Amino acid sequence: MFRTALLASLAASAAAFAPGSMSAQRGVALNAKMSDSIPFLPCPEKLDGSMPGDVGFDPMGLSEIQQDLTYARWAELKHGRIAMLAIVGLLTQTYIHLPGEAYQNSDPFGAVSTVGFGVNVQIFAAIGIVELTNFNKHYDGSTPGDIDWTGGLLKGKSEEQIAKLKEQEIKHCRLAMVAITGASVQTLMFHQPLLG
Repeated sequence: MFRTALLASLAASAAAFAPGSMSAQRGVALNAKMSDSIPFLPCPEKLDGSMPGDVGFDPMGLSEIQQDLTYARWAELKHGRIAMLAIVGLLTQTYIHLPGEAYQNSDPFGAVSTVGFGVNVQIFAAIGIVELTNFNKHYDGSTPGDIDWTGGLLKGKSEEQIAKLKEQEIKHCRLAMVAITGASVQTLMFHQPLLG
């Protein structure tokens, strides 16, 4: 009796994990646009290719919880630009130093405390000024990432060339975010210069 009940419960639990009918699965796959980045996943609805660098990559579904992706693109560009500066600074700071004893620390995480309070306040004040001058652009429908600091580099360029440059920028931003994460982890784990 006990064995029969045990076998029946095992069969019932195994049936819960049995695949559904193939016709229902096939119908969904044929109607959904598949992602360019992960071909076996459907492309999220909001990732329609209208933004530079959009290849339908959203395995966690973050685009579905946001009303508009403009704010997310602003954040991605901002963090990517900071990451590009940070990885160059992390590599440069290991080998090139400003004159003065406070600037001779080659450990990128120890240098923050070595330079002193005044230098850190200047850095945070500069960041704050840039953030405050561009704060409203996140919400007024401006083009994501456009803070009017092109320096004339986009003058005389066609729309196609500008679109290509924007795509290159977002790809470099993504690469830099991965690079600074890896460089920081490596520096914290091994306490040695990255290239040495």
